This record gives sequence, structure tokens and C-alpha cells, in this order.
Amino acid sequence: MNRAFDLILFDLDGTLIETAPEIADAVNDTLRRFDLSEVTQQQVNDWIGHGTRELLIQALAWAGGVSAETVRHSESFQRIEIEFGRFYQARCGTRSHLYPRVREVLAALRTEGVKLAVVTNKEGRYTETVLAAHQLGPLFDRVISGDTLPVKKPDPAGVLACLEQFQVPAGRALFVGDSSIDAATARNAGVPVWLLPYGYNMGQPVEACAPDRVIADFSALLAAEAPA
Repeated sequence: MNRAFDLILFDLDGTLIETAPEIADAVNDTLRRFDLSEVTQQQVNDWIGHGTRELLIQALAWAGGVSAETVRHSESFQRIEIEFGRFYQARCGTRSHLYPRVREVLAALRTEGVKLAVVTNKEGRYTETVLAAHQLGPLFDRVISGDTLPVKKPDPAGVLACLEQFQVPAGRALFVGDSSIDAATARNAGVPVWLLPYGYNMGQPVEACAPDRVIADFSALLAAEAPA
């Protein structure tokens, strides 16, 4: 096959792994620990995308009836965040699962010589734990988390760093995600973007992001061929 892409970059939550249930568990573990009202699964789904720290801030703001800025600058936030980290590390892998065909497709792409990377806004310590829980880490040539670089998505720095490392021109790379954040990241880096419709796009249909393609099945990545 004349492959269309030499490098494929992936978002993590909602793209490779369904993580929302265990994230909600950890958030509610934390809220209960501080005698705050619990949040729903749908709320957590809609907050996913800007990193776990920002999601926790949103949850605390809702539970406390205050603004996110108030939470962000509160004296207690650092202590609460530490507790959340403990809960989330314990929850990682307990209620998450790979989406259909993810492992097989990644392994096949790697066999074909395609470079694979993760570019996520999830903080590195959680990214590492989630990938390890599902034995995905060895399939990737590079992992860039939300705190790997000074900036995170939709800033294109993570994508550009991978393009440079693997010496792949933008037109030979593809970003695969599930949200408007991923679409904007790819556009900012000048690479094509394909979106999956089953992830966490803040409750909005991915078609509204105007991706190059919407793929309902992860295995569509194996059928991507360069024009003749």
C-alpha cells in the first residue's frame, strides 16, 4: 500500500481510551473528601479536553457555586489537587477501556513503519499511568502531555515538535482526535485532522469542527492511501 501518512498523532481521552467514567469517580472521590456536592458523568464528559487540572477546577467551581478563577487562586486548591491526584492514580485503569480496534490498528500502523505519537492535554503523570494501565506505551514513538511543553493544545507546539523530531512534512502527517481543541491544534500546525464522533467534544457534534474527515471506525486509519 502507498501509505498516505508517515506520522499519525493522537489525542488520548475520547480518542484512544474511554476514560471519562474513572475520571468522574476520582473527581467525586475528591468532592466527597471535602464535603462538596458530587458531579454527574455528563458534566465530567463536557469538561474533558483542557487537562485534568482544569477539569478539577470546573468541578470545584460548580460544587462550590463560585467562579473557576476563584478556585484557581484559592489557598486550598493545591491541597485539593494533591488529594485528587492520589484518587485518580488509584482509579486509573479501573473503569476505562480502549475503543474498538485501537490496539490492533496501532500495532498494524507501527508494523508498516508509520511513526505514532500522543499529544494530549492530560498531565504527564496521569498520561503515563493511563497508557501503562492499558499497555499502550510501547506502541508510541513519542508522548507529549499537557505539561511536557510550556504550552498545550490548541497551541501547535506539540505537533510541530513531532514533525521536527521525525522529519515529516506537515502534509505527510495526520492528527486524530475527538474535539474542537484537536481540530484547532491540527489547523494551527497545518496538518490534516480526522475526528472520531464518540469522544468528548464538550457536548457538541464533531462535524461542527469541520475536520477533513469524520471516521466512525478506528480501522479507517488502515485504509488511508496516498493519491495515485
